[in-house]
Formats: sequence, C-alpha cells, structure tokens
Amino acid sequence: MKQFSLFLFVLFFNSCQYFEKQVPSEKELLQKELKSINWKEVDEYPSVVDCEKIPDKKQRQQCFFEVMAQLIQEKLDIDTLSIMYPELDTIEVKVTVFPNATMKFEPQFPKDSVAYDTIKIDSILHARLVDFPKINPAIKRGIPVKTQFILPVILKERDRK
Repeated sequence: MKQFSLFLFVLFFNSCQYFEKQVPSEKELLQKELKSINWKEVDEYPSVVDCEKIPDKKQRQQCFFEVMAQLIQEKLDIDTLSIMYPELDTIEVKVTVFPNATMKFEPQFPKDSVAYDTIKIDSILHARLVDFPKINPAIKRGIPVKTQFILPVILKERDRK
C-alpha cells in the first residue's frame, strides 16, 4: 500500500508541472509570427489578365514584367523622347503598384546625370503612361500590398552594323 501511495504522490506531483506551464500571450504569438514573415517577398506578384493563366509563380512574374515593359515602350514610342535625347535608347522606370491597383511611374537616372531634363522626362511619363489595363496588385498573406520594381524600357533599338 505504501508503494501505491508513493506512486500516486509522484504521479500527482509530476502532473502538476503540466498545469504550471504558461501559455504565451496573444501579443507574444503575434510578435513571433510577424518576425517569421519575410516582408521582402510577396505571395503573389502583381499581374494582368494575360498572365493570370500561368500556374508557375516565377513565369507569371516574368510575364507581368514583359507586358508592363512592352506597354510602357508602346506608349513612349509615339513621343519626342527619342528626338529630344537621341542618345537615350533605354530608360529605367520605377513602377509602383498600390494595393488599390493604381500605379505610379518615375524615371530613374544615374545620380550624376545632368545631361537630361529630368523634370521634362518625368512630365512626359506622367502624360503618356495612362490608361493601362487592369492591374491586380501583389498579395501578401491574402492582403493586397504595395510593390515597387524598376523596368528597363527600350525607347529605340540601336542600329546594328
């Protein structure tokens, strides 16, 4: 009987330890989860209807970048950029896609670039880069998020000899 009592005491003593463990607070769990999220990556990149059918995430991203570069190029083809700056064959455009599916375009120039009237080029971009097809914003954990990327846009092909 003594052994049985000792067994019950040991069992009771050890089982009490299970009840003493602290449950993490909601705040601690949230902080842990937020730290585990890679905020530099999105679950789904921005997209256009033509690219939605592609199942592979990287190929869908590439499709979107190609469509955007082509659309920007077509919209700038009809402009005077190539006449104003004949030496300018490519321009880098920073594209921001906001969660509400609106976009912003900013030309990117080298820091030491004084050869270009950046204000004039910026105003041309704002005037020409309108009326795009519907863009679906990037998604992170089921929520639309803002994304930014830089696209090289070919203004004219260099003559090949």
